[in-house]
Amino acid sequence: MSTVLTDTYGIAEALKKLGIQEVNFGASTGTHHAITSGPRVDSYSPADGQFIGSVNQATAEDYERVMKTAEEAFKVWRTMPAPKRGEIVRQMGDQFRKYKEPLGQLVSYEMGKSLQEGLGEVQEIIDICDFAVGLSRQLYGLTMHSERPKHRMYEQWHPLGIVGVISAFNFPVAVWAWNTMLAWVCGDVCVWKPSSKTPLCAIACQNIISEVLKKNNVPEGVSCVLIGNPVGDLMNNDKRIPLISFTGSTRIGRIVAESTARRFGRSILELGGNNAIIVSEHADLSMVLVGAVFGAVGTAGQRCTTTRRLIVHESVYDKTIAVLKNAYSQLVIGNPLDAKNHVGPLIDKNAVKDYLNALERAKQEGGNAIVEGGVVEGRGYESGCYVKPCIIEAKNDFHIVQEETFAPILYVMKYKTIEEAVAMQNGVPQGLSSSIFTNNMREMEYFLSAEGSDCGIANVNIGTSGAEIGGAFGGEKETGGGRESGSDAWKAYMRRQTNTINYGTQLPLAQGIEFNF
Repeated sequence: MSTVLTDTYGIAEALKKLGIQEVNFGASTGTHHAITSGPRVDSYSPADGQFIGSVNQATAEDYERVMKTAEEAFKVWRTMPAPKRGEIVRQMGDQFRKYKEPLGQLVSYEMGKSLQEGLGEVQEIIDICDFAVGLSRQLYGLTMHSERPKHRMYEQWHPLGIVGVISAFNFPVAVWAWNTMLAWVCGDVCVWKPSSKTPLCAIACQNIISEVLKKNNVPEGVSCVLIGNPVGDLMNNDKRIPLISFTGSTRIGRIVAESTARRFGRSILELGGNNAIIVSEHADLSMVLVGAVFGAVGTAGQRCTTTRRLIVHESVYDKTIAVLKNAYSQLVIGNPLDAKNHVGPLIDKNAVKDYLNALERAKQEGGNAIVEGGVVEGRGYESGCYVKPCIIEAKNDFHIVQEETFAPILYVMKYKTIEEAVAMQNGVPQGLSSSIFTNNMREMEYFLSAEGSDCGIANVNIGTSGAEIGGAFGGEKETGGGRESGSDAWKAYMRRQTNTINYGTQLPLAQGIEFNF
């Protein structure tokens, strides 16, 4: 690196271990990295405003070269037995264990989340690798009874081809892993366009797995990376990519959905969240405190599962607010690599503008600030990306409350009945994560019933933020309907085929049809 980093937290050493140079590649097909001729993308840390490194943006020519390599790789990769592909993914998991600390440091420094969360994100990669290894021996189809004598029916699953992964800045490595590890054991090859706000994290991941790819003679093109926003449009409109997995805003998600549908492609959409916790009169407030505060301020409110609304029963409203105000007064804002700090920075100054705009709009609509927000200034906050977590008393139908603001703003409101609370929770365009804190079994079951939460994730006595890789992750309505990670989400990365075998000497037709001549 030609720049001198403040290395109080060992960032320079972490970058060295990860093979990150000042100017790095903009396109990669696995072990071959190409320094492209496109415009430079500079990466600055929101933690201290320092320049980390530059990446050249991939050009249309780079894109075409990568796609052709991926096409050829798929022809080989799909023929490899799934357990063998799983073994390669297992080795990748071991590599991420080896590089967990430096990669977690880079995630924290380039994105701005706490070091604990950065390390936790790398742990998600390790966990999904383990999940995928087991999955490689469980890509099951079904056997069905035929209505015709001496016929056997079954279904099987085949690889789709090239899977495009477009990921967001807030989880710069985990979301890629959720998709690619499953896609790889399914026999697909992957082309990844990471966020241009966190390109170095993507390069680090490619560097980490390159040794495994080389050692196992994996064909060039199974794991591809392309840097730069223009790449997204090329991917969305490319008929050679049967599946696009997109994580990002609802606005861009609509464009992705329309583009892929127009060419009869598939999409996995993980879009906005406007997540609520219902606090019942039967809740344990000590548990609410942990779930609500971390849910609202963790990752500085930049998770898709961040708690944005707190719907509190009127009988415990004042007590809940008092507990929250006390907790917020103890929050320490600062460099995310320092373990004593609770809240790190927003990703950039544009995010700060969105935060300030949301505060102003909430005030104009009649919101009342219970805990005041604002930008944090002074020594240690020179990046200009640090803001104060705030709490605003609001109504669910405020226009700003109906939107997702990627910032630590928590809107609080009252309810009288559980039916009213659930209606408020569901009364937003998004449908990702939801939660109720209650010790009343009837309320629990109502919340989880068909009459209850309309979200893809519904929790009881757990906050909205965070999910385990064993369960399928995703949501409904404007969240996009996609599912990634665990459960049977693997089916999205494969094509289903129904097979019928006639082992008799006659050819009876289905539905009893006779065709004589």
